[in-house]
Amino acid sequence: MPIAQLFLFGYAITTEIRNASIAILDNAHNTKSTELTNDIVSSGYFTIEEEVQSYQDIDDAFRQGKIKAAIIIPSTIGSGQIPSARIQILADGTDPNFAAIVVAYISSIASRVATPLSSQPAFINVEHRMWYNLNQRSVNMFVPGVITFIMLLVSAMLTSISITREKEMGNMEVLLVSPLKPVIIVLGKVVPYLILSMVNVTSVLTVALVFFEVPMQGSYILLALASSIFIICSLSLGVLISSIAKTQQVALMMSLMGLMLPTILLSNFIFPVTSMPPLLQWISVIIPAKYFVSIIRGIMLKGAGIGVILNDLLILAGMTLLFIIISVRKFKIRL
Repeated sequence: MPIAQLFLFGYAITTEIRNASIAILDNAHNTKSTELTNDIVSSGYFTIEEEVQSYQDIDDAFRQGKIKAAIIIPSTIGSGQIPSARIQILADGTDPNFAAIVVAYISSIASRVATPLSSQPAFINVEHRMWYNLNQRSVNMFVPGVITFIMLLVSAMLTSISITREKEMGNMEVLLVSPLKPVIIVLGKVVPYLILSMVNVTSVLTVALVFFEVPMQGSYILLALASSIFIICSLSLGVLISSIAKTQQVALMMSLMGLMLPTILLSNFIFPVTSMPPLLQWISVIIPAKYFVSIIRGIMLKGAGIGVILNDLLILAGMTLLFIIISVRKFKIRL
């Protein structure tokens, strides 16, 4: 276990960027703009994810989470008439630390492309702007992630420990031999924590909006719907853990070690998954928090609608159904 944790921290905790998705709006379409585009792509730090023709295309790509930055190349670059050009970089400010690194990398590449245009020295000015977070407030990134972390850990951990305690005390055996179906037993244990979790998310969200002044650009109703699905997913995960663990201590360790570290490291909470090795990126696919972090940041910071977050919601719903089916079958097998 310590070795696994060492590898996880060693590969996951990084400030480097690799294969960050970007879009390039080329208004010049000449040799110099092509050279700049090729240098950016060949650096290995970026991949062109979207073909954009306008600022509206860039906005749509940002809102859907397809790109981390967009580069606007002016028509004056390489014209031979104006010795300077002004390149604009738009970065996704929902992750201001990562966005700042992206801007620095692109600026460095652009400065290397600047070469004399006839007899006058040429230079490239780089301007950048953080979309959805103009002031680059880190709290806008961390608070939605903290909300996700609290919701998942508390919901799953409380549920798993509660049901495991019933098993240790022998009460679960009495319930299983009763006329009640396993589904009813599971629901009876989960519903109180569902209500408690809804109260928790309401209070945490209120603190985030009032005290930390995190913006709320999207729909409260949509956020409530998404939060409900994620809470049910977390609770069903807790039920699954309780069906595997035999003691409260084991359930607690599984909840902490199996949920806490992956949620912090593999959910885009702090570190971008796209910069991690392919193995960790594949593992992150099964982390429920990864999808809810994308949902809550999209709704709160970008004003994303149902069409943007629908895929993530469906994945969470599918995970919830899978966890519930496995948990119920485990209870049947035990009986």
